[in-house]
Amino acid sequence: DVQLQASGGGLVQTGGSLRLSCATSGFAFDDYAIGWFRQAPGKEREEVACIASSDAKTYYPASAKGRFTISRDDAKNTAWLQMNNLKPEDTAVYYCAAGRYLTATRGLYDAWGQGTQVTVSS
Repeated sequence: DVQLQASGGGLVQTGGSLRLSCATSGFAFDDYAIGWFRQAPGKEREEVACIASSDAKTYYPASAKGRFTISRDDAKNTAWLQMNNLKPEDTAVYYCAAGRYLTATRGLYDAWGQGTQVTVSS
């Protein structure tokens, strides 16, 4: 049974930090890229970071570059998203996903976690 469990969300003030975790099971974690996405109310789900399986190459959109860091530990089947200097516009439900490619295209991800709420107060 493929499972991805995102956790670590919460309420934080502007400028604060959070570290999200994505614990996985049921598939060959080291064969998959991991992406972190977020969805704010009334907005489309967008990627904020992804990390490749083979060489741990990473990608960040402009909104996350310099503030967010994605990492993974294949021995623990877990990925993380370190978020620093958080802003109110980062408020969203954050999801982790597993896919075969390092991509921002959410349709190319095969499995998704349930999401964790991040709220940044001003």
